[in-house]
Amino acid sequence: MSSTQLDARRRAQIFAELESRTFDLAVIGGGITGAGIARDAAMRGLSVALVEARDYASGTSSRSSKMIHGGLRYLSQGDIALVKEAASERQVLRRIAPHLTRLSPFLIPTTNMAMTAKLRTGLWTFEKLGSVPEAEKHEVINLAELQRREPLMRTDRLNGAVLYPEFLTDDARLVLANIRSAQGAGAVVANHAAASDLTDDGLVAISSLGDNLGARIRARLVVNAAGAWVDAVRGLEAGEGDARLSLSRGIHLVLPRERLPINATIIIRAPDKRSIFAVPRGTFTYIGTTDVFHDGADYWPAPTRADIDYLLRATEAALDIDPIGDAEIVSLWSGVRPLIAQPGKKANEVSRKDEIWTSPGGLVSIAGGKLSAYRAMAERVVDLVVNRLGRTALPCSTADAPLPGGSRSVGDALSRLDPLAAERLAGLYGDEASEILIAGGDVAAEAARAVTHEGAARLEDYWVRRSARAWFDRGAGLAALAPAADAMGALLGWDDAARAAEIAHCRRINDESRRLLGE
Repeated sequence: MSSTQLDARRRAQIFAELESRTFDLAVIGGGITGAGIARDAAMRGLSVALVEARDYASGTSSRSSKMIHGGLRYLSQGDIALVKEAASERQVLRRIAPHLTRLSPFLIPTTNMAMTAKLRTGLWTFEKLGSVPEAEKHEVINLAELQRREPLMRTDRLNGAVLYPEFLTDDARLVLANIRSAQGAGAVVANHAAASDLTDDGLVAISSLGDNLGARIRARLVVNAAGAWVDAVRGLEAGEGDARLSLSRGIHLVLPRERLPINATIIIRAPDKRSIFAVPRGTFTYIGTTDVFHDGADYWPAPTRADIDYLLRATEAALDIDPIGDAEIVSLWSGVRPLIAQPGKKANEVSRKDEIWTSPGGLVSIAGGKLSAYRAMAERVVDLVVNRLGRTALPCSTADAPLPGGSRSVGDALSRLDPLAAERLAGLYGDEASEILIAGGDVAAEAARAVTHEGAARLEDYWVRRSARAWFDRGAGLAALAPAADAMGALLGWDDAARAAEIAHCRRINDESRRLLGE
């Protein structure tokens, strides 16, 4: 068993190993799909390489609504198989990563008895499909109980609500846990390593950090799990220039919890009949998401003013609050979803099913799917890989082996902390949280661990994805940039100019995300 410690100081050794070996499988893409595939394949005994052009989870996999949910709404679209898989996988993830599956009540307001009856039928089906434990089945509450539980709800057109449990997660940390587990099973993984070319016997990966590193990776089979960039990777192969994906943009807004003091995750019906979420998380509440077609696989897709107003006005219509001013928005994030193209459908109508394609040249590409079902999706891909390789492999064991941070209880280490601070650390690090406390428990301790154990090579990697401070910290976590840069720079050899450039890069990300806010 190899170490799960991703040390960003070992990049030269990692590229050398990528160059020197011949692998059974090379995976392009370090989002949740690629991470899940690499973990599964390595645990079955295959030799695996994984390269990610930017940072792990830096695309769609850190821009989700941060939910492990069963996709109840897909029942109405007839996607029974999708719902069954996602609903069942929730329980698997709860077992292997308890720190990354926080149970939270979801609340659907109802307007009449017919709506309540329809929801109950759907939830009964959902519970059957997902083997939901008896104690976690839905309940119906009347108007008085709804008003007691959620005093902010506008109830003049309501008759009550339906409550059912779902799970919230930290999407980027879930990806990281899978990447670390893959390495622990023997995979060789590299972030900031872009696949620049496909070859007859593998691919070429070039470092995007300006450190002159690169590798020609020889592999018997290549899987393209590049998310929104799947078509771009397919385009590296002659004759594969057609577009298979349809991209849609989703944004989320983060507000102080005292501004939206809700208790459950509230499902809000927007004027266009779509559902959006208002989600409590620590001292914050976030609202999202939009779902509109987006042209181009942008790393930081620019939100529109219409996106922002859509979320604000829908929230104000559902909750008895004063209008939300732009200056009250702590942070916002945007991302694109890589959906399988279905001409003629609206973005929110396009199926979330995954599809697998094999090119004449042998490249296997996968796109679509849901965060909730990533593990099962990876299992299907690796089944195909094993078959294509003609290998005898170990059975899939990803449904039972704990992910890093999820094998033991957090224990008493966090008991002396403020409850919200303890909840944050436990949610990020699980049973490894005590190691942060031993190292000082501050930003510097988190940032140093991000380098030595979590593969963070840029300040953005820590600020956005390892710590979630860019989204869920006062002032969008800008105060954390300097101490984090000091800690990371001391380990990575940044001079004053490099340190200043890293801070400026993060500030530009924040400024650009807020460009349309009136402040």
